[in-house]
Amino acid sequence: MVTFDDEKEERELDEVRLTEEEDLIKFLADKHGLPYIDLLTFSVENDALRLLPEAEARAGKLAVFSLNGKKVSVAIFTPNTPEVQTALKKIETAGYHTEVYMATTKSLEKAWLHYQEISHATLSHAGTVDMSVEGVKEAATNIKHLPDVIPQIEAVVTSKEQNRISRLIEVIMGAAIALDASDIHIEPEETYIQLRFRLDGILQEVVKLDHATYKLLNSRIKLLSGLKLNVKAEAQDGRFSVDLGESAIEIRTSLLPGAYGESIVMRLLDPKSISVPLESLGMHPILLGVVEHEIAKPNGMLLTTGPTGSGKTTTLYAFLRKIHTPGVKIITIEDPIEYHLQGIVQTQVEVAKHYTFASGLRSALRQDPDVMMVGEIRDEETAEIAINASLTGHLVFSTLHTNNAAGTFPRLIDLGVNPKTITSAISLAMAQRLVRKLCPVCKKEVPLDEATMARFTKMLAGLPETANPENKTKMWTAVGCDKCNNTGYKGRTGVYEAIKADASIEKIVLENPSEREIAEVARPQGIPTMGQDGILKILSGMTSLEELERVVNLES
Repeated sequence: MVTFDDEKEERELDEVRLTEEEDLIKFLADKHGLPYIDLLTFSVENDALRLLPEAEARAGKLAVFSLNGKKVSVAIFTPNTPEVQTALKKIETAGYHTEVYMATTKSLEKAWLHYQEISHATLSHAGTVDMSVEGVKEAATNIKHLPDVIPQIEAVVTSKEQNRISRLIEVIMGAAIALDASDIHIEPEETYIQLRFRLDGILQEVVKLDHATYKLLNSRIKLLSGLKLNVKAEAQDGRFSVDLGESAIEIRTSLLPGAYGESIVMRLLDPKSISVPLESLGMHPILLGVVEHEIAKPNGMLLTTGPTGSGKTTTLYAFLRKIHTPGVKIITIEDPIEYHLQGIVQTQVEVAKHYTFASGLRSALRQDPDVMMVGEIRDEETAEIAINASLTGHLVFSTLHTNNAAGTFPRLIDLGVNPKTITSAISLAMAQRLVRKLCPVCKKEVPLDEATMARFTKMLAGLPETANPENKTKMWTAVGCDKCNNTGYKGRTGVYEAIKADASIEKIVLENPSEREIAEVARPQGIPTMGQDGILKILSGMTSLEELERVVNLES
């Protein structure tokens, strides 16, 4: 006897209808040149729904599902109907810019259900990124140490609040700000999502999230950052800001497709972290004196080199602040502008609009500047224009990708710069790294063993008498306490080296020298190398030998 399960058949038919409608809407979206969105996996915002009454939304088969400043996202079932056009015009007349997506009726019905939640509610907030500043501040106030973050995030994730994703971002942002994190990493794995903070240059695991929460978080971050929701197979970059009243923190977002989803990195650009005086960067007094002498000149070029995240931008901005006066015209060409400096003309590279470092530098020279900062010298054209600017009475600051100060000269020659003009243009070539500072509360004093003492003595040989350390018998190691999140370190400082373009350097550059030959010729200048600078910081108790060896190759 054959029996039929009517309910099961009906469910299966419903699934088929939904799949067919979804395929149809995706096809129509492609045909109309509009992105498709699935609101079933998206957090619909009540503040956005308020922009259009429920009756008008249902009549036009649309839903306003996200509000970001003056930009609103609208999901529609079909474009070009009179009801849709009237609704969009009404929203735009109210001063909003609309971004239209196509969605299935199932998606729209899910959004319309939220009208029940706002019928008796009042408008909550509208900030730079539709994020409660109070929520961010509250999270920042309640979090003192890394372990404090976990229960707060878990409480939000497991809550049934309608706005839990917005709240989750507030808690993550607040925690990152409170702990002075430079980056937030959200990394999908096969069975979980890893959330990590970069603290003092080292990634620290925070908590694991589930994939369902990640999908909603991903969509929300994309909206905040002005990125395309429907693009998942391409890298995207965006930005947004969190206005905390006394300061605005810029967030630079990067999404990269991976095996289990898009990896998200948010870099926090806090103006306080960049406003470090030149004297507080950690330069050895000998180098600081050289730098101050060179940036006081009306022309020349100062280059700082090092890998990404080694503090080059902070150093260049410290130069600018040191020399900035009302009588000096300063123009920068950056990619992107990370921090806004008052009284300085800052421009941003836009390759799509053919505004590159080279074209920007060429244009800037027509603006009668006294000082120019070029974010990075990447190619022959930029190098040539920057060198010429330095030779024609301008002071130029820039960065270059090399491992050390001596590598600056061969690198410029590789870029096609005439060796005869290099030393005339360049005043100082620097290299730098960032090392973590030992926690002053828990660091432990240990005596130097004979092998380490001999190694340090050998490396410091040749330094001027004024640079010799008072302590030569002990150093300090990391321990870990609640004040430093049990890492043993708190804060970072720079280790530097530099080479002046003097007569001996000018002579050897003409012979196409190696880095080692240049470093040897520069030794009599008496400026500590990065290794020597680091050892002096170890002997003064500022950092540890383990930390210096992590960052600087002491064998070279």
